Amino acid sequence: MMKTVHCSTNLSNVRPSGHNSIRLKAMEGRALGAGRVVGGTTARGFQSMPGQGRMRRSSVHVMAAEDSAASAGGTPVPKNAILVVGATGTLGRQVVRLALDEGYEVRCTVRPRLNPADFLRDWGATTVQMDLTDPTSIPAALVGIHTIIDCSTARPEESADVVDWEGKVALIQSAQAMGIQRYIFFSILHCDKHPEVPLMNIKRCTEEFLEQSGMDYTVFRLCGFMQAIIGNYAVPILEEKPVWGTSDTTRTAYLDTQDVAKMTMASLRSPEAIGKTLPLAGPRGYTTEQVVRLCETLADCDAEVRDVPVWVLKAARSFLRSFQWAGDAADRLAFADLLSAGEDFTADMTETYRVLGMDESSVSSLEDYLQEYFTRILKKLKEVGASSKQTNFYV
Repeated sequence: MMKTVHCSTNLSNVRPSGHNSIRLKAMEGRALGAGRVVGGTTARGFQSMPGQGRMRRSSVHVMAAEDSAASAGGTPVPKNAILVVGATGTLGRQVVRLALDEGYEVRCTVRPRLNPADFLRDWGATTVQMDLTDPTSIPAALVGIHTIIDCSTARPEESADVVDWEGKVALIQSAQAMGIQRYIFFSILHCDKHPEVPLMNIKRCTEEFLEQSGMDYTVFRLCGFMQAIIGNYAVPILEEKPVWGTSDTTRTAYLDTQDVAKMTMASLRSPEAIGKTLPLAGPRGYTTEQVVRLCETLADCDAEVRDVPVWVLKAARSFLRSFQWAGDAADRLAFADLLSAGEDFTADMTETYRVLGMDESSVSSLEDYLQEYFTRILKKLKEVGASSKQTNFYV
């Protein structure tokens, strides 16, 4: 049976083993050699209040090799040595490409799989096998690394508790023990305001865990990626398939992941970014209806829009929560609570741009991003004379 960590940004409601605050038990000592525990410490799950289930506890025993100990013991590590966790993802691959272009030595974590991430090595990065669900795989991946850029998150079929909480606790503890100098973490905007949404709750708990680690860190709170619009709206419209959405008025300030990568690398050059939690948002927010209308205009065709009432999503979540095997799906539907509240995922970026030494004009607007996409796709259609339903639009 899968363990579930119930953490809460309301620290009086959730406590680790009887304490009234989120506390990082600092890893003492250093790597002692092959097969030994780094600092002999464990990461403890959070105890839920009555009615939320019994106390859950997870122990992370971090294994380190002798070469890890040598590195942690004082071997100079170049500042341009970075590790990208989640390097094959939508954001991670953009960070890898830009970091390589800027002259960084980039190591990427990959999971053991039948189809290895050859494209990362083709670009010039090195790869190392690491899996956040296996804490013993973590320390060896950190040897000789100065900075961790953590772009990873649980896949839809995975448990956020296991990957985004237990896995991140193990990663942060390992980083601390191995002497990592800088840690970049990606969170979600407004995660501190919504402990009732499990993933946002976990992100906020991870933020606090990282803050108390003693490492130099920067946290970026994201709103949404423009790339998600392609699969959710642009492609179905071009394929003349129904577009599924909601009738809520929530606005999201989408960012291109290439711009997020630029901001990430800018943070490594800015000492002022250390110890900061910064929002990352696009120039303006859009409702689902506005996004669909924009895609319709650029594609020069009408979309068949099928709205799903928010109350249906909330009812589905309540139903799924009654089944243990459907717990993760129910947790993801918790975002319906935000839709019903109509809260905007937009943010003032003035301070972020100042800290990063960037200008707002360097960031793409959603209109420009979609214009480029549809121009490229429609040009390809014209060249090959294909029908939209027979063409792959993910380019």
